[in-house]
Amino acid sequence: MSANENRYETAVARYFEAWNADGAEALAKAVAAAWTADGGYTDPLADVRGHDAIAAVIAAAHEQFPGFVFRPAGPVDGHHDIVRFTWELVNPTDGSAPVAGSDVITLTEDARIHTVSGFLDRLPAPE
Repeated sequence: MSANENRYETAVARYFEAWNADGAEALAKAVAAAWTADGGYTDPLADVRGHDAIAAVIAAAHEQFPGFVFRPAGPVDGHHDIVRFTWELVNPTDGSAPVAGSDVITLTEDARIHTVSGFLDRLPAPE
């Protein structure tokens, strides 16, 4: 594995640690470890900057899908300071994944996230 590939894998691992953090303190710590202080997160439902705002988006997802976990749904791919990957939001009880998407992130030299551009590829059917 090249140094860049390891950098990409490290950044994505930190990203999933943040999305799967349990509790406000753990979430704040994981977001700070993954993102730069001025980092951003944008998807069809959110466009925020800064650790507190990113943590709030993640907390809202946990409220909407309690007990669910985010997991990678394919390989991590990257070049230069750009990484892309797919993910699923999984119900650990039955293994279903009602939400899936793909993200593109930009990194700093130390493999911290500067921006996330997220795409929602699968959503639950409206009730």
